[in-house]
Amino acid sequence: MEKIRISRQAKIKNFRRLIMSGTIVDVPGVLVGHAQNEETLTGCSVIMLEKPSVCGVDVRGSAPGTRETDLLDPVNLVSVVHAICLSGGSAYGLDAATGVMQYLEEQGIGLDVGFGVVPIVPAAVLFDLAVGDYRVRPDRQMGYEAVQAASSETVAQGNVGAGTGASVGKLNGFGNAMKSGLGTASVILPNGLVVGAIVAVNAVGHVVDPQSGTIIAGPRDEQGTIRDSMEIMRQRAFAPIPPGTNTTIAVVASNARLSKAEANKVAQMAHDGLARTIRPIHTMYDGDTIFAVATGEVETSVDLVGALSADVLAEAVIQAVKHAEEAGGLPSYRSYFQE
Repeated sequence: MEKIRISRQAKIKNFRRLIMSGTIVDVPGVLVGHAQNEETLTGCSVIMLEKPSVCGVDVRGSAPGTRETDLLDPVNLVSVVHAICLSGGSAYGLDAATGVMQYLEEQGIGLDVGFGVVPIVPAAVLFDLAVGDYRVRPDRQMGYEAVQAASSETVAQGNVGAGTGASVGKLNGFGNAMKSGLGTASVILPNGLVVGAIVAVNAVGHVVDPQSGTIIAGPRDEQGTIRDSMEIMRQRAFAPIPPGTNTTIAVVASNARLSKAEANKVAQMAHDGLARTIRPIHTMYDGDTIFAVATGEVETSVDLVGALSADVLAEAVIQAVKHAEEAGGLPSYRSYFQE
């Protein structure tokens, strides 16, 4: 029995190592570009698609800031998108998607409507106004620069793009929060299926490594000790949190052949990755939103894609925290842990 137990543990470690080695651009046809203002601590990230691709969405948080999500309902007409924009800046940051549309239109990319093209660019935002200078938000120009920078090169992580001003652990007041960021991960199966994720982690709760059970970022007490958010909530001792001041936003992508309804199912299943790593998740103070893109090359099970999407998204959350650097007066994972 002992030999079997060790074998299973080894398989889990090997699987995680495979995920950790990749990024979302391992999915063929998926490009990523970032733009940020490192002084004011805000930015945006664009996931650009080399060809129009099926997309779904699932919004679980109660304070979302989104654009073009109704379009992704399977009952609605347009079934493909050309890019997705993830941005800081709260609702102001939705303006970044306009810059993405401008760039795509200049390239002749978009839905042909007979009078030019209309690029389809869904977007979601997170609240980072409490970090850096709240008067500076991602705008049309920043969105343009992000999509212009999109490539298949290795994706930068941490304090970049939509993760530039991200933070976690707000239940002891924002001054006792910790810096988070943007992370990505992927997995490649022998049959050619590739599943990847990219996420900007900006949760009200704490982040836990599901492999070890260790809280790696969260609310701190007066002594600087990282606390369990659920313990604080049970004690009813947490600081009031203004609505909409958090939100984790993500894209999961695969080269699977999926329908629009199946892509929505994948987005739904991918939220399990957030639930494994962020506690609590989907609160009244979060606007958690996940987009799911399928580029259509590999015939496979929607259940497999959904399950793997949850796996890689969980790993991307961990990478977002581990790559974050101290900023805006907030310590990061690296301030507490040495790997």
